[in-house]
Amino acid sequence: MKNSLRILILGLTVLTVFPEFIKAQEIQIAPAPLFRDPVYDGAADPVVFWNRIEKEWWMLYTQRRANEMTADVAFCYGNSIAIASSDDNGKSWIYRGTLDLEFERGHNTFWAPDVVYDNGRYHMFVAYIKGVRNHWSGAARMAHYTSENTWDWKFEGLLSLSSDDVIDGTLFKDKSGKWKMWYKDNSQSWLAESDDLYKWTWRDKPVIADQAHEGPKVFEFKGHYWMVTDQWAGMGVYRSDDLDKWQKQKNPILEGPSDRPEDKPSGAHGDVVIVGDQAYIFYFTHPGRKRHFAATLDADGKYPYAEKRSSIQVAELVVNDGVLEVKDRNKPFNFYLPDID
Repeated sequence: MKNSLRILILGLTVLTVFPEFIKAQEIQIAPAPLFRDPVYDGAADPVVFWNRIEKEWWMLYTQRRANEMTADVAFCYGNSIAIASSDDNGKSWIYRGTLDLEFERGHNTFWAPDVVYDNGRYHMFVAYIKGVRNHWSGAARMAHYTSENTWDWKFEGLLSLSSDDVIDGTLFKDKSGKWKMWYKDNSQSWLAESDDLYKWTWRDKPVIADQAHEGPKVFEFKGHYWMVTDQWAGMGVYRSDDLDKWQKQKNPILEGPSDRPEDKPSGAHGDVVIVGDQAYIFYFTHPGRKRHFAATLDADGKYPYAEKRSSIQVAELVVNDGVLEVKDRNKPFNFYLPDID
């Protein structure tokens, strides 16, 4: 076992994979942007995982309708969860369509999925809002789905959590086998726990509440647990040794632009994949904005297309002297997602 290679994929269980079952790594430079949605050009909130059924890498994401001239933020509602896949180890990604997740009548809204694999099936947790709205409003519930083939998803129900307005779940299985889900409630991160992914017990107070944020993501890397949160001007970083007590890092990550195409003004709502001793963070940007929230309504109450569109990017994470950092985003770096058999 000492020669095995451990690969952790955020949102999936920890896998122990022998080197002979992984294709030899090749050198390939990370593209920038990594992906743009070819239908609505509004890819956001990515989650990336090895699809053991399709034998390729999948990215599920919120498909914002950026190129539709809707009022105010309606382009962020009525969203489907879309699929991009890569069969060349992350070098290129193709759009595969959307998932049918509707469980009641009408045109509804789905945001920010997370996916885990447990006991022979996939579980998806995704924020659900009834209907489509012009302005930021509407209560969001966490919806649970299961699938055996990653295309057809069975609705298992809406979770009862700390409130009836929660989004952005991220899942992690601790060393005891208990599932933990951190999620956004009132711009804070709360925690729920489960033994089976169906019945959840939530903590009666937030676990991260020092600064307003959303999109928590938890992963293990270089001997510590980490949480990154979307602060709408880069990502806050927290470190833990027990998944219970979290210490905030002084410096955020992805708070500014890079010289790469579309990689500005900052990184938002990320996911992390660990491959061997490398870590990649996937995130989205608003390349047509000077700041993440710097969009201006026109005389008709609409945002211009250039300020709505979004791109998916990837960067490499490193740990230096106990500090999580993004490796120089201005320089090319090797980005390779190995096949896992």
